[in-house]
Amino acid sequence: MSNQPTDRRHAPIQPPALKKGDLIGLICPAGYMPLEKTAQCRATLASWGYRTLVGSSVGHQHHYFAGTDEERLADLQAMLDNTEVKAILCARGGYGTSRIIDQVNWRAFKKNPKWIIGFSDVTVLHSYLYSRLRTCSLHAPMANAFNDGGWQNEYVQSLRRALAGKRAHYKTAPHPFNRAGKASGRLVGGNLSLLAHQIGSPSDVNTDGCILFIEDVGEYLYNVDRMLLQLRRAGKLRKLAGLVVGGFTELKDTTVGFGQTVHEIIAAHVAGYDYPVCYDFAVSHDTPNYALKVGAPYQLSVGRTVSLQELAY
Repeated sequence: MSNQPTDRRHAPIQPPALKKGDLIGLICPAGYMPLEKTAQCRATLASWGYRTLVGSSVGHQHHYFAGTDEERLADLQAMLDNTEVKAILCARGGYGTSRIIDQVNWRAFKKNPKWIIGFSDVTVLHSYLYSRLRTCSLHAPMANAFNDGGWQNEYVQSLRRALAGKRAHYKTAPHPFNRAGKASGRLVGGNLSLLAHQIGSPSDVNTDGCILFIEDVGEYLYNVDRMLLQLRRAGKLRKLAGLVVGGFTELKDTTVGFGQTVHEIIAAHVAGYDYPVCYDFAVSHDTPNYALKVGAPYQLSVGRTVSLQELAY
């Protein structure tokens, strides 16, 4: 069993759990999202007892983006600086957070940490918060996940529990590619494309002793291989406590096929290591997408059953 040091002097800060009546800000730090597509999300948050504040980037469009870089940065900055806002939910991902991350002023946030929520392109924020500010965040469903009845499913409800301060304990079905073992460590990761993209940047994550989770969507198989190779060459896979492989959805292949499935590609890249690995965990761009606290301590157990359990902080 691999254990990461739990010295609280070096532990990332966990923002406070939310209370009824707390204010959640909605923003789009990257791609455009119509305001009406956030209606169910806002209604659900209200039913959970929270108030919402819609940022200027939601429903605003500048080509692909939810406003210019300057406009999106200003909206994120306003939510970070607003002491009444206790959590920031990114309405969607897409692309664009890395265009503004280095211009953010974190002074007010460091005085009053708050949960930042989202996945996909929001991986840039999760990684920066963990690496530079030593603060936990929530890799979790965004606004669109609430639509079409999604607000009722266990994945959106896992966000509700996380915001309320409940510790998670998820179980998943065994997979033939799983590698058995038990490990504990701080949970880091997110979208594979973004993890590879930010290597060498201020958002880069030291994965040593951590449980890494990865997922992606719409990639060519050869590109998944290339990104994993980048992680391996950069030492990101060498000293992991464990690896959680989420959903790799809507994958594409070239006319002359790559010759391996995505599971075979991943297994080949971690074959030289001995930590536990689980596949097809419910974190993805699709509906299965549990809320995970980036930077928090978890225990991964892979055997006849598979579990990922958040540990006491």
